[in-house]
Amino acid sequence: MVEGRVSKFLKKLGFSGGGRQYQALEKDEEEALIDEQSELKAIEKEKKVTALPPKEACKCQKEDLAKAFCVDLNTGLSEFSVTQRRLAHGWNEFVADNSEPVWKKYLDQFKNPLILLLLGSALVSVLTKEYEDAVSIAMVSSLTALGSWEYRSEKSLEELTKLVPPECNCLREGKLQHLLARELVPGDVVSLSIGDRIPADIRLTEVTDLLVDESSFTGEAEPCSKTDSPLTGGGDLTTLSNIVFMGTLVQYGRGQGVVIGTGESSQFGEVFKMMQAEETPKTPLQKSMDRLGKQLTLFSFGIIGLIMLIGWLQGKQLLNMFTIGVSLAVAAIPEGLPIVVMVTLVLGVLRMAKKRVIVKKLPIVETLGCCSVLCSDKTGTLTANEMTVTQLVTSDGFHAEVSGVGYDGRGTVCLLPSKEVIKEFSNVSVGKLVEAGCVANNAVIRKNTVMGQPTEGALMALAMKMDLSDIKNSYVRKKEIPFSSEQKWMAVKCSLKTEDQEDIYFMKGALEEVIRYCTMYNNGGIPLPLTPQQRSFCLQEEKRMGSLGLRVLALASGPELGRLTFLGLVGIIDPPRVGVKEAVQVLSESGVSVKMITGDALETALAIGRNIGLCNGKLKAMSGEEVDSVEKGELADRVGKVSVFFRTSPKHKLKIIKALQESGAVVAMTGDGVNDAVALKSADIGIAMGQTGTDVSKEAANMILVDDDFSAIMNAVEEGKGIFYNIKNFVRFQLSTSISALSLITLSTVFNLPSPLNAMQILWINIIMDGPPAQRSSQKTEVCCRGESTWASRAGRGWNFLLGVEPVDKDTLRQPPRTVGDTILSRALILKIFMSAVVIISGTLFIFWKEMPEDRASTPRTTTMTFTCFVFFDLFNALTCRSQTKLIVEIGFLRNRMFLYSILGSILGQLAVIYIPPLQRVFQTENLGVLDLLFLTGLASSVFMLSELLKLYEKHCCVQTQHEDV
Repeated sequence: MVEGRVSKFLKKLGFSGGGRQYQALEKDEEEALIDEQSELKAIEKEKKVTALPPKEACKCQKEDLAKAFCVDLNTGLSEFSVTQRRLAHGWNEFVADNSEPVWKKYLDQFKNPLILLLLGSALVSVLTKEYEDAVSIAMVSSLTALGSWEYRSEKSLEELTKLVPPECNCLREGKLQHLLARELVPGDVVSLSIGDRIPADIRLTEVTDLLVDESSFTGEAEPCSKTDSPLTGGGDLTTLSNIVFMGTLVQYGRGQGVVIGTGESSQFGEVFKMMQAEETPKTPLQKSMDRLGKQLTLFSFGIIGLIMLIGWLQGKQLLNMFTIGVSLAVAAIPEGLPIVVMVTLVLGVLRMAKKRVIVKKLPIVETLGCCSVLCSDKTGTLTANEMTVTQLVTSDGFHAEVSGVGYDGRGTVCLLPSKEVIKEFSNVSVGKLVEAGCVANNAVIRKNTVMGQPTEGALMALAMKMDLSDIKNSYVRKKEIPFSSEQKWMAVKCSLKTEDQEDIYFMKGALEEVIRYCTMYNNGGIPLPLTPQQRSFCLQEEKRMGSLGLRVLALASGPELGRLTFLGLVGIIDPPRVGVKEAVQVLSESGVSVKMITGDALETALAIGRNIGLCNGKLKAMSGEEVDSVEKGELADRVGKVSVFFRTSPKHKLKIIKALQESGAVVAMTGDGVNDAVALKSADIGIAMGQTGTDVSKEAANMILVDDDFSAIMNAVEEGKGIFYNIKNFVRFQLSTSISALSLITLSTVFNLPSPLNAMQILWINIIMDGPPAQRSSQKTEVCCRGESTWASRAGRGWNFLLGVEPVDKDTLRQPPRTVGDTILSRALILKIFMSAVVIISGTLFIFWKEMPEDRASTPRTTTMTFTCFVFFDLFNALTCRSQTKLIVEIGFLRNRMFLYSILGSILGQLAVIYIPPLQRVFQTENLGVLDLLFLTGLASSVFMLSELLKLYEKHCCVQTQHEDV
């Protein structure tokens, strides 16, 4: 009955087949529903697949790994799985976020307090109709903002993306396909061969003699041998022998594995995210300039309040006194200061460029002056990244040391303790040892560059030092047994070209493996049975050499494997660069604490640390794992006492830098690898190597050592300290002159005295003090208070650049780094500024009062004497401001010749204004007698003499304090 109703219903819908068609339709719907449910389950299953951290993946068996990523290791992923996983994990690439527009980055520079103060000064100039001043101040503000602005589209991030290879070989749906690397997803099965750059983080499942160059990731030059066996413990990332990381390079062999991390989920992705999150910190100079801007703002408001108070006490109109106070406050603002600072920094950058140091950000030059901690990567920075044999021990007990670094063949092999130089086979035992290392070798040295493995390059360089580099050509190679991580040795089967002798094997590798194939040992060219005592001697020597941080290789030769003659041991290390030890010593003496941060093992790190004299050999070490386990607060206390950090990753380096900064240190970081990039960016000063450095490290750094010369850092530190002192010298001169001029105008205005100077004299002071480049095109002829305050603001700016180019004092390197809290306007400097200002004001007012007639009218002689007195005071003030601590006789008159030429030009110009008749009519001056000039010179020199006496007193007090401390 139900079927009948259904049939009728189906007929109405147009179906003629009745119930059977309905059943078929229902079955199709059920199948579609089941397929849909299956697809949903598959999608849910794919969504559950996540990237696996290397420390977890390294412990997985192959079956567990395949299960975790839902992949068949023999056929790879299906296209459906790839599509779903890409939706969840995205493309295998890095995307830099450059969302902030350029104009916004530029406008952010105007938040600087000093620039805001200048803009306020420009606004007041507009309100008081001083349009010329308003334009000049606005231009100075814009230029200063442009100079301090650093628009860097994160090129370091862009360089990092280049480490992801464009293509790779991937197994999908049972076929080996050549794909774009960006298409990889977690779970893909990737095939690797020699020359391939690893496209993602991969857990190896098949390995054939696989050697991977991980220097871009760990910074270590020696290639890592890889395996496909699960590891029992996670350990450090650098010790995970069954994991290969994105961006590293296959140097030898083949392999296959499962992708465990792509894009930002890979280890390089971690570096990428850290670099995006890091902001380059403000430099100490920028902080000091901010504080100076706030101090000058308070000073300006103080002037306004003081002038209004005086006017109120005198019964004058408050509005008029407010206008005068604002004008004087604007005049007190040193709008030339930012430009002078910028020019001083630019000159410092140019001087550094001559010393083969490129500075990418202006304030960084000065930052080195307050650097208190220098953290350095080991490989390629402290060391040359050139593996070198430094010690030999033959099987019969001969010890030899090897001099010379790198692959140029320069150096000697000397027997110990006699220091006898060995060449060729002058010592048979040493000769045979070096011969084996040269023949069992695949490296070639061309133009001082090794082509092949660095360890084999070191053995070839050793043969060159012994004049045995051509001995390899005496043999015909018949067979090679390549190195593998399981056997830990390699061997070649050869025969002599010239003699019809039996074949001979040469073997090199780990001592415990090589000695298993030996039955004899070499004793002066004669094979003797290898006794247990001899084996014990070899093991002791290996342990001794290993404790020195050397990589130890054993060498043997003989007619067949299992009947080899043991020849001896060679110790290889990447030695320190030339000049590093001396640079570390000088930096330590100047108060800079040098620390080494490396991914290498403890023994090697300590050996290099002792060799370069870190902490006078009293080293305290800390591992990357310890850095991870220590709490943030405790770490800041501990890192200051540690001089060597070993087995560190990029994350550890960043954590160490941050901990040092939290403890109040100004940190410089040197490095050359991708693994150093995050630390280089987060440090106060990032220093990259120019020749061996990666593009990523160079882009992340603020400074580049063009010749990889570590000792150039000393020059940079010296320059940085000198620049800050030059800025202080300028500030002292600028403010003491401005305060003197302001006070002179204020006092004459408040006490209703005639103007001490006429309009043309004011213009002349502008010209000789500002210099021709800064001349103004016009000047108000009437000398109102507002006009005179404008003159006061300009007076004293001609020496800005001259004091800024004062050569760096060589004694500055010996002085300890200045603390970040030190302000430009320190209490001592303020006292010196006011002392100079009081002397200048007193002397100038004395001359003005002395030369004023009884009717208190201003005469040409009065203004000429006052005018010349003020100019002479400024000349002597500039002379003493060349140094805050050293007497003029210690600095030397001729060291800053541009300064002397300007002084001489100003004196000749002043005399011309006084004595040449046409100029006398223009400037309303009259002749002064020789006694007048001598009197003014003597009076004006008082500011110089008083300042020099104060320096002598300070030096005496300093010496007394040192004696008391002793």
